[in-house]
Amino acid sequence: MPVATLLPFTTTPNRKSASPTSFRLTEKFILLLVFSAFITLCFGAIFFLPDSSKLLSGVFFHSAAVETNTRTNPESNSDSGSAASNNNNNDEKVLAKIRKDHEKALLEAKDTLQKRPDEIKQDILFDKEKVAQEKSAGLGGKDANHLPMVEYQRPPGTTGREPVDAETRERRAKIKEMMKHAWDSYRRYAWGSNELRPVSKQGHSSNLFGSIKGATIVDALDTLYIMEMFEEFDVATDWVEKNLDFNMNAEVSVFEVNIRFVGGLLSAYYLSGKEVFRRKAVELGEKLLPAFKTPTGIPWALLNLKSGIGRNWPWASGGSSILAEYGTLHLEFMHLSKLSGNPDFAQKVMNIRKVLNRLDKPQGLYPNYLNPNSGQWGQHHVSVGGLGDSFYEYLLKAWLMSDKTDEEGKKLYYDALQAIETNLMRKSSSGLTYIAEWKGGLLEHKMGHLTCFAGGMIALGADGAPTDKTGHQMELAAEIARTCHESYARTALKLGPEAFRFDGGVEAIATRQNEKYFILRPEVIETYMYMWRFTHDPKYREWGWEAVQALEQHCKVEGGYSGLRDVYASSPSHDDVQQSFYLAETLKYLYLLFSDDDHLPFEHWVFNTEAHPLPILRRDKTDRPNEVE
Repeated sequence: MPVATLLPFTTTPNRKSASPTSFRLTEKFILLLVFSAFITLCFGAIFFLPDSSKLLSGVFFHSAAVETNTRTNPESNSDSGSAASNNNNNDEKVLAKIRKDHEKALLEAKDTLQKRPDEIKQDILFDKEKVAQEKSAGLGGKDANHLPMVEYQRPPGTTGREPVDAETRERRAKIKEMMKHAWDSYRRYAWGSNELRPVSKQGHSSNLFGSIKGATIVDALDTLYIMEMFEEFDVATDWVEKNLDFNMNAEVSVFEVNIRFVGGLLSAYYLSGKEVFRRKAVELGEKLLPAFKTPTGIPWALLNLKSGIGRNWPWASGGSSILAEYGTLHLEFMHLSKLSGNPDFAQKVMNIRKVLNRLDKPQGLYPNYLNPNSGQWGQHHVSVGGLGDSFYEYLLKAWLMSDKTDEEGKKLYYDALQAIETNLMRKSSSGLTYIAEWKGGLLEHKMGHLTCFAGGMIALGADGAPTDKTGHQMELAAEIARTCHESYARTALKLGPEAFRFDGGVEAIATRQNEKYFILRPEVIETYMYMWRFTHDPKYREWGWEAVQALEQHCKVEGGYSGLRDVYASSPSHDDVQQSFYLAETLKYLYLLFSDDDHLPFEHWVFNTEAHPLPILRRDKTDRPNEVE
């Protein structure tokens, strides 16, 4: 009882008139003494309760370990008669748990000391992101961006060992040095711009990306990571987190934004586990979905990200969509569905298949133009180079990425390859195999630099071909690789032209001025890399090294790397553009050409057409997008 409540009863103005219930001084003293003894007894009893030390610790110090033991210890409910013996047993258990926790902490500290700094950073970031996700989780287990919780598991082969062979190791290091020069120059002179002008040392952009910025940053993320340039990767990640913005009233190329930005973000997520990349990839993917609002579901080539209004390129055959553009969304959109929990992405690209399956293919070939309103082919122009190329690549890779369960994609690819071989592949008089273009039944004996990717594609798919065709397809791949190497070897600067011809008495040489330029393209290097992986024939590394030397001699400038206006000229004339795909593709493929096969191994990864690695979607019970060895 508080002392203040006793005061009205302790004194009166007139003792004679005091009531019988009034207390004398001695009575007050005794009452206070009894009250104090009662309080002391109640408080002291706590120390004699079962497991009292843990109770106090839990009350006053909020010990997690103590709370766990209190909840799980059946002796905590014993009666007071066994308090002493139980208290001793519980104290021993507490001490044993402290020792166990201490030993566990020492082991964890030892493991931490053995990790690379980047792995420690990643663990810390993952823990922070996991806490953030848990805090922001709402209905349906989704975070603030409406994404489901995903347990990240890093697929194997994200970084590789140093090659054992000294020469290979030195060449690989040289390519990393080239990447550093290209990246540092971009960062110094064009940071935040889409691309770099290395001669004039300023930023560069094109209408492909609308007002979106940072194409080189996003395109280079995975290359920085696999080359273990982690400081640069962290700087790029910080820019993406703070500056990459898709909220704008601007028209973009759906194809280019998908392969560079969506592909780059997805790849960076799978390599590093950083949640920001998954969020940004899904955010951009959702902004691209209105492109599919056509009568057939074949997407527009151009889309305004704010209004959702789409259209096609004015020059494309009667307002048609382009095969290589609408056919090069499948890999990224399947992963977007996986990571977002939104089936719309996968449904959109599978609908494209349905439309194509209903159409008759002239000679089994796919024309480059398709009207998205009528669902009918436009001009009958077929090319495995520009306008058509990556459509065929994605048929094969859709099957591979599905863990070889997409049988429809597989059949479409091998049927298309057979039609290409029958109708478009030819040999020159000196025995060079090339892939011509088909225009309304007439062949144009021209092969583009872009078409040179086909050697790698055919090699990648040879293993899945019927047994009697596997060897034949590897031979075709090797022949195309040789032809594309000749297109490099027959120039003055030892770098290949944009297109080369097999008519008028020439072979593998550009004859028109508008075909003689080189813009740092990767396709020939890409085929070298695939051919090396499947054959280990040393000539492919030698051919790749020839390209490295030519790039260093003719394309490298103080401010980065520039394309060339004429590869047949005696001295280089620079076009003053360092394309973002030079960092995303050309340098990555060169680096992998001089890396061991377990670096981004093909049994775990497929590359999108911008060389962004995506993991195979495993068909296991947990339905996870990847496996970890």
